[in-house]
Amino acid sequence: MANGSDRKLNQLQQLPEDVLVDATWLERYGYSSSLRSQYVKRGWLNQPAPRVYRRASGPLDWRHVVTSLQSFMGYQLTVGGRTALEEHGYAHYLGERTEVHLYGSRKPPGWLDKLPLPVKFCWHNSSRLFPEEPDEAPTAPLDDLPPSSRLPSGFVASAGHMRWPMRLSSPERAVLELLDELPGRESFHQADMLMESLVNLSPRRMQPLLETCRSVKVKRLFFFLADRHHHAWRDALDKTKVDFGSGKRLLVKGGKLDPTYLITVPGDLDGVS
Repeated sequence: MANGSDRKLNQLQQLPEDVLVDATWLERYGYSSSLRSQYVKRGWLNQPAPRVYRRASGPLDWRHVVTSLQSFMGYQLTVGGRTALEEHGYAHYLGERTEVHLYGSRKPPGWLDKLPLPVKFCWHNSSRLFPEEPDEAPTAPLDDLPPSSRLPSGFVASAGHMRWPMRLSSPERAVLELLDELPGRESFHQADMLMESLVNLSPRRMQPLLETCRSVKVKRLFFFLADRHHHAWRDALDKTKVDFGSGKRLLVKGGKLDPTYLITVPGDLDGVS
Protein backbone atom coordinates (compact mmCIF):
# COMPACT_ATOMS: atom_id res chain seq x y z
CA MET A 1 0.00 0.00 0.00
CA ALA A 2 1.35 3.40 -0.94
CA ASN A 3 2.22 5.68 1.98
CA GLY A 4 0.85 9.21 2.35
CA SER A 5 3.74 10.82 0.48
CA ASP A 6 3.26 8.47 -2.47
CA ARG A 7 -0.44 9.24 -2.59
CA LYS A 8 0.31 12.98 -2.58
CA LEU A 9 2.73 12.54 -5.45
CA ASN A 10 0.24 10.46 -7.42
CA GLN A 11 -2.40 13.11 -6.92
CA LEU A 12 0.00 15.80 -8.07
CA GLN A 13 0.67 13.91 -11.29
CA GLN A 14 -2.98 14.52 -12.20
CA LEU A 15 -2.37 18.27 -12.35
CA PRO A 16 -2.20 19.31 -16.04
CA GLU A 17 1.40 20.06 -16.97
CA ASP A 18 0.98 23.66 -18.10
CA VAL A 19 -1.16 24.73 -15.16
CA LEU A 20 0.40 26.94 -12.48
CA VAL A 21 -0.56 26.71 -8.82
CA ASP A 22 0.81 28.72 -5.95
CA ALA A 23 1.90 27.74 -2.47
CA THR A 24 -1.46 28.74 -0.99
CA TRP A 25 -3.29 26.38 -3.36
CA LEU A 26 -0.90 23.49 -2.62
CA GLU A 27 -1.08 24.05 1.13
CA ARG A 28 -4.86 23.87 0.93
CA TYR A 29 -4.50 20.36 -0.47
CA GLY A 30 -1.94 19.25 2.09
CA TYR A 31 1.38 19.95 0.33
CA SER A 32 3.61 21.43 3.00
CA SER A 33 6.62 23.65 2.35
CA SER A 34 9.02 20.77 3.00
CA LEU A 35 7.12 18.47 0.64
CA ARG A 36 7.11 21.12 -2.09
CA SER A 37 10.86 21.63 -1.65
CA GLN A 38 11.39 17.88 -1.97
CA TYR A 39 9.36 17.74 -5.20
CA VAL A 40 11.30 20.67 -6.67
CA LYS A 41 14.64 19.09 -5.71
CA ARG A 42 13.69 15.82 -7.42
CA GLY A 43 12.36 17.56 -10.53
CA TRP A 44 8.71 16.64 -10.02
CA LEU A 45 7.79 20.31 -9.74
CA ASN A 46 9.28 23.40 -11.32
CA GLN A 47 9.31 26.86 -9.78
CA PRO A 48 9.08 29.66 -12.37
CA ALA A 49 8.87 32.23 -9.54
CA PRO A 50 8.90 32.17 -5.71
CA ARG A 51 5.88 30.30 -4.31
CA VAL A 52 4.63 29.34 -7.81
CA TYR A 53 4.80 25.82 -9.20
CA ARG A 54 4.07 23.83 -12.34
CA ARG A 55 4.83 20.33 -13.58
CA ALA A 56 5.99 21.40 -17.03
CA SER A 57 9.51 22.62 -17.71
CA GLY A 58 8.88 24.06 -21.18
CA PRO A 59 8.18 27.67 -22.18
CA LEU A 60 5.63 29.54 -20.08
CA ASP A 61 2.77 31.28 -21.88
CA TRP A 62 0.74 34.10 -20.32
CA ARG A 63 -2.50 32.36 -21.36
CA HIS A 64 -1.63 29.38 -19.16
CA VAL A 65 -1.08 31.79 -16.28
CA VAL A 66 -4.50 33.38 -16.79
CA THR A 67 -6.41 30.12 -17.16
CA SER A 68 -4.65 28.81 -14.04
CA LEU A 69 -5.79 31.85 -12.07
CA GLN A 70 -9.34 31.60 -13.40
CA SER A 71 -10.01 27.86 -13.42
CA PHE A 72 -7.74 26.48 -10.69
CA MET A 73 -7.03 29.20 -8.13
CA GLY A 74 -10.46 30.82 -8.08
CA TYR A 75 -9.58 34.38 -9.07
CA GLN A 76 -12.54 36.20 -10.63
CA LEU A 77 -10.40 37.86 -13.25
CA THR A 78 -11.36 38.60 -16.83
CA VAL A 79 -9.03 39.36 -19.73
CA GLY A 80 -10.31 42.68 -20.98
CA GLY A 81 -9.58 45.90 -22.82
CA ARG A 82 -6.85 45.83 -25.42
CA THR A 83 -5.89 42.23 -24.63
CA ALA A 84 -9.42 40.90 -25.08
CA LEU A 85 -9.73 42.73 -28.40
CA GLU A 86 -6.43 41.21 -29.53
CA GLU A 87 -7.70 37.75 -28.62
CA HIS A 88 -10.92 38.45 -30.52
CA GLY A 89 -8.88 39.08 -33.66
CA TYR A 90 -8.22 42.83 -33.68
CA ALA A 91 -4.49 42.75 -32.90
CA HIS A 92 -3.68 44.23 -36.33
CA TYR A 93 -5.21 47.55 -35.27
CA LEU A 94 -3.57 47.74 -31.84
CA GLY A 95 0.16 47.27 -32.33
CA GLU A 96 2.58 45.03 -30.46
CA ARG A 97 1.44 43.37 -27.24
CA THR A 98 3.52 44.26 -24.19
CA GLU A 99 0.78 44.11 -21.53
CA VAL A 100 -1.99 41.74 -20.49
CA HIS A 101 -4.98 43.59 -19.04
CA LEU A 102 -6.92 41.83 -16.29
CA TYR A 103 -10.19 43.13 -14.82
CA GLY A 104 -11.72 42.14 -11.51
CA SER A 105 -12.66 43.34 -8.05
CA ARG A 106 -9.79 41.45 -6.40
CA LYS A 107 -6.13 42.06 -7.18
CA PRO A 108 -4.20 39.14 -8.68
CA PRO A 109 -1.30 37.70 -6.66
CA GLY A 110 1.95 39.64 -6.52
CA TRP A 111 3.97 36.78 -8.00
CA LEU A 112 2.55 37.56 -11.45
CA ASP A 113 5.15 40.29 -11.86
CA LYS A 114 7.97 37.84 -11.08
CA LEU A 115 7.18 35.32 -13.79
CA PRO A 116 9.69 35.04 -16.67
CA LEU A 117 7.37 36.41 -19.35
CA PRO A 118 7.81 39.11 -22.04
CA VAL A 119 4.55 40.81 -21.02
CA LYS A 120 3.46 42.79 -17.98
CA PHE A 121 0.17 42.04 -16.23
CA CYS A 122 -1.95 45.14 -15.59
CA TRP A 123 -4.85 44.88 -13.15
CA HIS A 124 -7.90 47.14 -13.36
CA ASN A 125 -10.63 47.43 -10.76
CA SER A 126 -13.64 46.44 -12.86
CA SER A 127 -16.10 48.21 -10.56
CA ARG A 128 -14.73 51.58 -11.66
CA LEU A 129 -16.34 51.16 -15.06
CA PHE A 130 -19.27 48.78 -14.55
CA PRO A 131 -21.38 47.80 -11.53
CA GLU A 132 -21.27 44.11 -12.39
CA GLU A 133 -18.69 41.58 -13.49
CA PRO A 134 -19.05 40.17 -17.02
CA ASP A 135 -20.76 36.83 -17.47
CA GLU A 136 -18.42 34.03 -16.51
CA ALA A 137 -17.15 31.40 -18.91
CA PRO A 138 -17.38 27.70 -18.06
CA THR A 139 -14.53 26.42 -15.89
CA ALA A 140 -14.60 22.74 -16.83
CA PRO A 141 -12.31 21.37 -19.57
CA LEU A 142 -13.78 22.21 -22.96
CA ASP A 143 -13.58 18.59 -24.06
CA ASP A 144 -16.18 17.83 -21.38
CA LEU A 145 -18.58 20.61 -22.34
CA PRO A 146 -21.41 20.58 -24.89
CA PRO A 147 -20.77 22.91 -27.87
CA SER A 148 -23.50 25.28 -26.67
CA SER A 149 -21.49 25.99 -23.50
CA ARG A 150 -18.27 27.02 -25.21
CA LEU A 151 -16.90 30.52 -25.33
CA PRO A 152 -18.18 32.72 -28.17
CA SER A 153 -14.61 33.80 -28.89
CA GLY A 154 -13.54 30.21 -29.48
CA PHE A 155 -10.24 30.78 -27.70
CA VAL A 156 -8.92 28.05 -25.45
CA ALA A 157 -5.63 27.47 -23.70
CA SER A 158 -4.21 23.98 -23.84
CA ALA A 159 -3.09 22.48 -20.54
CA GLY A 160 -1.63 19.04 -21.07
CA HIS A 161 -4.21 16.89 -22.83
CA MET A 162 -7.05 19.19 -21.71
CA ARG A 163 -8.17 22.53 -23.08
CA TRP A 164 -9.39 25.16 -20.64
CA PRO A 165 -11.45 28.23 -21.49
CA MET A 166 -10.08 31.72 -20.93
CA ARG A 167 -12.62 34.24 -19.70
CA LEU A 168 -12.61 37.27 -22.00
CA SER A 169 -14.59 40.47 -22.12
CA SER A 170 -16.87 40.59 -25.14
CA PRO A 171 -15.74 42.95 -27.93
CA GLU A 172 -18.52 45.32 -26.85
CA ARG A 173 -17.29 45.51 -23.27
CA ALA A 174 -13.62 45.42 -24.24
CA VAL A 175 -13.85 48.48 -26.49
CA LEU A 176 -15.29 50.50 -23.59
CA GLU A 177 -12.51 49.22 -21.33
CA LEU A 178 -9.95 50.30 -23.92
CA LEU A 179 -11.48 53.77 -24.29
CA ASP A 180 -11.19 54.19 -20.53
CA GLU A 181 -7.40 54.10 -21.03
CA LEU A 182 -7.40 57.19 -23.29
CA PRO A 183 -5.42 59.35 -23.45
CA GLY A 184 -2.85 58.03 -20.95
CA ARG A 185 -2.19 54.46 -22.09
CA GLU A 186 -3.96 54.30 -25.44
CA SER A 187 -3.91 56.63 -28.43
CA PHE A 188 -6.84 58.31 -30.11
CA HIS A 189 -5.67 57.16 -33.51
CA GLN A 190 -5.45 53.50 -32.60
CA ALA A 191 -8.89 53.72 -30.99
CA ASP A 192 -10.20 55.34 -34.16
CA MET A 193 -8.71 52.58 -36.37
CA LEU A 194 -10.12 49.95 -34.04
CA MET A 195 -13.60 51.46 -34.12
CA GLU A 196 -13.47 51.54 -37.91
CA SER A 197 -12.86 47.78 -37.87
CA LEU A 198 -15.69 46.95 -35.46
CA VAL A 199 -18.33 46.36 -38.10
CA ASN A 200 -20.03 43.50 -36.27
CA LEU A 201 -20.64 44.85 -32.78
CA SER A 202 -23.95 43.71 -31.30
CA PRO A 203 -26.26 46.61 -30.39
CA ARG A 204 -28.20 44.19 -28.18
CA ARG A 205 -25.08 43.68 -26.03
CA MET A 206 -23.79 47.23 -26.45
CA GLN A 207 -26.88 49.12 -25.29
CA PRO A 208 -27.01 47.83 -21.68
CA LEU A 209 -23.25 48.30 -21.33
CA LEU A 210 -23.56 51.94 -22.36
CA GLU A 211 -26.48 52.46 -20.00
CA THR A 212 -24.60 51.03 -17.00
CA CYS A 213 -21.11 52.35 -17.80
CA ARG A 214 -19.98 54.71 -15.04
CA SER A 215 -17.57 56.79 -17.14
CA VAL A 216 -18.94 59.86 -18.89
CA LYS A 217 -15.67 60.15 -20.80
CA VAL A 218 -15.94 56.60 -22.16
CA LYS A 219 -19.54 56.99 -23.28
CA ARG A 220 -18.89 60.28 -25.05
CA LEU A 221 -15.79 58.90 -26.76
CA PHE A 222 -17.61 55.78 -27.88
CA PHE A 223 -20.44 57.70 -29.53
CA PHE A 224 -18.05 60.24 -31.05
CA LEU A 225 -16.07 57.45 -32.74
CA ALA A 226 -19.19 55.45 -33.61
CA ASP A 227 -20.70 58.46 -35.36
CA ARG A 228 -17.50 58.93 -37.36
CA HIS A 229 -17.63 55.48 -38.90
CA HIS A 230 -21.37 55.04 -39.59
CA HIS A 231 -21.56 51.30 -38.91
CA ALA A 232 -24.98 49.73 -39.29
CA TRP A 233 -25.17 48.88 -35.57
CA ARG A 234 -24.91 52.57 -34.63
CA ASP A 235 -28.48 53.29 -35.76
CA ALA A 236 -29.78 50.57 -33.43
CA LEU A 237 -28.36 52.27 -30.32
CA ASP A 238 -30.68 54.52 -28.32
CA LYS A 239 -28.61 57.50 -27.23
CA THR A 240 -31.49 58.97 -25.19
CA LYS A 241 -31.08 56.17 -22.60
CA VAL A 242 -27.40 56.96 -21.99
CA ASP A 243 -26.29 59.44 -19.31
CA PHE A 244 -23.65 61.73 -20.82
CA GLY A 245 -23.29 63.96 -17.78
CA SER A 246 -22.85 67.70 -18.18
CA GLY A 247 -20.11 70.14 -19.03
CA LYS A 248 -17.07 69.84 -21.27
CA ARG A 249 -14.32 67.24 -20.99
CA LEU A 250 -10.74 68.18 -21.85
CA LEU A 251 -9.18 64.96 -23.14
CA VAL A 252 -6.24 66.34 -25.12
CA LYS A 253 -4.43 69.65 -24.77
CA GLY A 254 -4.46 71.72 -27.94
CA GLY A 255 -7.28 69.65 -29.38
CA LYS A 256 -10.58 70.76 -30.80
CA LEU A 257 -13.97 70.63 -29.19
CA ASP A 258 -16.57 68.32 -30.65
CA PRO A 259 -19.85 70.28 -30.30
CA THR A 260 -22.06 67.20 -30.00
CA TYR A 261 -20.30 65.36 -27.18
CA LEU A 262 -18.36 68.30 -25.71
CA ILE A 263 -15.00 66.53 -25.65
CA THR A 264 -11.70 67.82 -26.96
CA VAL A 265 -10.15 65.47 -29.52
CA PRO A 266 -7.12 65.69 -31.82
CA GLY A 267 -7.83 68.14 -34.64
CA ASP A 268 -7.38 65.54 -37.36
CA LEU A 269 -10.26 63.53 -35.87
CA ASP A 270 -12.66 66.18 -37.16
CA GLY A 271 -13.30 68.05 -33.96
CA VAL A 272 -14.57 71.60 -34.43
CA SER A 273 -13.12 74.70 -32.75
